[in-house]
Amino acid sequence: MTEAFKSISRFAMRLTVLFTILLTDDKSSLAQQESRWQMDEDGGIIWHIDKRVPHEDHLEMSGEHLSVIVDYGVNAENAFMLSRTIIWPMLRKHPNKTRDHLKRTFNWDPLTYIYVNGAKLTGEKVKTISLNGLFVCNSVFANNISCKRTFFPSVDKPVYLEAYELTNHSNQSVFIEIPAYESTFTTDPEVGIEGKYIFSEKLKGPGSKHLQPGETIHFTASFQAARTNDNPLTFDTENERLRRMQLVKQWHNQLQLETPNEVLNRTFAFAKVRASESIYRTKGGLMHGPGGGEYYAAVWANDQAEYIAPFFPFLGYASGNEASLNAYRHFARFMNSDFDPLPSSITSQGDTFWRGVGDRGDAAMVAYGATRFALALGNKTKAEELWPLIEWCLEYCRRKLNEDGVVASDTDELENRFPSGKANLSTSALYYDALISAGFLAKALSKSASQIKAYHNQAGKLRKAIEGYFGAKVEGYDTYRYYEDNDVLRAWICLPLTVDIFDRKKGTIEALFSPRLWTADGLATEAGKETFWDRSTLYALRGVFAAGEKEKALKYLTYYSNRRLLGEHVPYAVEAYPEGNQRHLSAESGLYCRIYTEGLLGIRPTGLRSFTISPYLPTTWNKMALRKIHAFENLFDIELKREKNQIRVSIVKNGVQTFSKLITEGKPLNINL
Repeated sequence: MTEAFKSISRFAMRLTVLFTILLTDDKSSLAQQESRWQMDEDGGIIWHIDKRVPHEDHLEMSGEHLSVIVDYGVNAENAFMLSRTIIWPMLRKHPNKTRDHLKRTFNWDPLTYIYVNGAKLTGEKVKTISLNGLFVCNSVFANNISCKRTFFPSVDKPVYLEAYELTNHSNQSVFIEIPAYESTFTTDPEVGIEGKYIFSEKLKGPGSKHLQPGETIHFTASFQAARTNDNPLTFDTENERLRRMQLVKQWHNQLQLETPNEVLNRTFAFAKVRASESIYRTKGGLMHGPGGGEYYAAVWANDQAEYIAPFFPFLGYASGNEASLNAYRHFARFMNSDFDPLPSSITSQGDTFWRGVGDRGDAAMVAYGATRFALALGNKTKAEELWPLIEWCLEYCRRKLNEDGVVASDTDELENRFPSGKANLSTSALYYDALISAGFLAKALSKSASQIKAYHNQAGKLRKAIEGYFGAKVEGYDTYRYYEDNDVLRAWICLPLTVDIFDRKKGTIEALFSPRLWTADGLATEAGKETFWDRSTLYALRGVFAAGEKEKALKYLTYYSNRRLLGEHVPYAVEAYPEGNQRHLSAESGLYCRIYTEGLLGIRPTGLRSFTISPYLPTTWNKMALRKIHAFENLFDIELKREKNQIRVSIVKNGVQTFSKLITEGKPLNINL
């Protein structure tokens, strides 16, 4: 790449961010924001340290055997601040409930052990911090030594690694001392399920040597944990780094979003990483976990079954598909003839479960996700395996219909944090969508015509019941009440839009983006409260696109994406605030990607090899594409191109156009692969 091209590229990236910030003059709903981070030329993001310090942030990275939350920052003197909290999900403790895993925080700084010409490193000034699957910090010290720190988890070993590079920038040789160091800790054997656990922090390097001008020296800090009878762990730090980057590259190369808005493309690419990395190799099989320092080696009816599983077939990540299938298998263990409710989560590698707040509408969540997953995966054998679970969940929901025809449940996925009445909009909307998808899947699996008709009829009745029970004027908006007697706007009024119920779309969209619900961080859970959960914002953006309000949806999506990718807390979608301090829970990143697959493109699986597409192309875009889609046991691209007042939809396989048709924007088009 020439220097001229690099300069043009950097200028284009800055313009993209500028237009993101200035894309609206709606000051009441979209506050202007200044980006701390910039998009980097390598596909990542970079923070050039300026006068806006001190600043602190945190992010999570995961491998198959651990997860690490890196708390980092730059202080007022421009020096680096660092703490890491490491979780080993499979090293279980008594009583072996959800959070009973080995977890330790390390504040140790390996650089304090380094001497240059007999003196410690001093006067650090951080220059840049960059993120792209790795965490990289570049600093300079007053000793004329620069330092590059690179942090990452091993892909498949219970070790977190930090690679350090020190370079001599003086004009004379310096003598550097890098000692061998190890500190080992042993846990209480009475606490561990498998006795005592041993974890350690190690410093490994070349020892002491003269470092010539311009020469670089490398050393490694590692953090690992094991059972007493585990084989000694051996690894090569550079090989582990390369394997991590190969996996990140694999995620980047699959399911590529191409739009004229680089902020959206880059946020989508980052979301694929966080959505995919949080998968743990447990004795109960691969299990996708939310993360956040708390939720690992376990599956939830919302995070795994509802949010993330329907996305993985599109990405084509084999471990994601396997983990999703395992999640449904774990829930299937709890089917019963008495139709007692499913657990809300199956924890501790599958050994325990949690149903602490009763029925959250978990069967509706599982049925919704399993039907969409099975259809998009496109594998008939696996769909047949999931069918009994789907049938059971649908029947459970049918038996929970109240006298008004909507589904009763004890609470919803927010688990009594906010009121949800005896029947909530979320559970009934998910059940409705599951009935629609179950009809398609039943046909694909050659089930009886009477069963298919029954699901169709049940869906029709439920849709009317949703309107009759939940449809209401709330705070002046013609939208939905979340539960009976609810008279305050709630974020989850967006859910009907995501399941193709558009009867009240105008009032609902006005309410969602009103000052009562929209905040600087997306939707407030309840109007007038500071609490927000990204999941409702991500559902809403998907639903507003699906409802055809493409310009409004794009405006708010661009604002949200810029804030999450380049703002003060980066680079992923978050769980909530104030609870959890905006943890980077993994499944929310899957919801971000579904804004494009199901919202902007309007993809709805209708068979094991078929789907409908109802695309919208924002007026400022002449084209867009979603490439390397792996769903329906096919590999293909979808291309959209504006032609006068219509959109040309093309399907491309192996570089060859196999289907092309002009359609009216938003009109469903049937695609059979």
